[in-house]
Amino acid sequence: MKRIYAMYWSATGTTQKVVTTIAQTLGQLAGLPCETVDFTLPKARQSAPRFSAHDLVIFGTPVYAGRVPNLLVKYLETIEGGGAGAVPVVLFGNRNFDDALIELRNILETDGFHTIAGAAFVGEHAFSKTLGAGRPDADDLQEARAFAQALWQKIQDETCHTPARVAGNDPVAPYYTPRDRAGNPINILKVKPKTHAELCDACGLCVRVCPMGSIDPKDPTLVSGICVKCCACVKKCPTGAKYYDDAGYLYHKEELELAYERRASNAVFL
Repeated sequence: MKRIYAMYWSATGTTQKVVTTIAQTLGQLAGLPCETVDFTLPKARQSAPRFSAHDLVIFGTPVYAGRVPNLLVKYLETIEGGGAGAVPVVLFGNRNFDDALIELRNILETDGFHTIAGAAFVGEHAFSKTLGAGRPDADDLQEARAFAQALWQKIQDETCHTPARVAGNDPVAPYYTPRDRAGNPINILKVKPKTHAELCDACGLCVRVCPMGSIDPKDPTLVSGICVKCCACVKKCPTGAKYYDDAGYLYHKEELELAYERRASNAVFL
């Protein structure tokens, strides 16, 4: 191993925190620098990196509806692993990671990586400020460092099984579907954020942080492209101008907050 990478998609920074903590801890143990590949923004996904057998990549995505975000899959399939070691890491919003981790593992294996371990960590839910609030917190990041230390020991001491043995169904199950109390599905795919005009000062921050490039730079109140409900524009707006008011979205958010208020546990697979 000659190079260690932290590679991630992280609209609100939760995945970034965990992935970089693991990669930097490994770098310190190995005496190697940690390089970053952040593919959150559209320009970063215009071309895909190539890795080699001398690399180790800590690779992170969030969990959307129990899976890897579907709009990322096409890009992920263009990455060339080149025999590099990889550790798939997913961040879930305090509900469950379902089949996201095994799905990410399978994508990386197909790309030519050799996955050697995996992990699922909790991050504050994109929709909410109370569901998994403030996570990953100090305790989570300590768990991430402990995972990195155990991973380093595994790399040093034994032959790593590949693909990594992680939880999940293979083939993966369908995407998680939110439902109302009568069991009817709630479809929020086309829901987009709105803007409090009186609060928006047109600073353009929402334009710059949108991972889909969907907010009009000439008029930040317009979301002309696809919205993945990452809530980067909502959570990062300095004036609190962005919000959602769709009834189905709000119902789903409130149901999640009621059903999953407990502190969910992280899961590591070595």
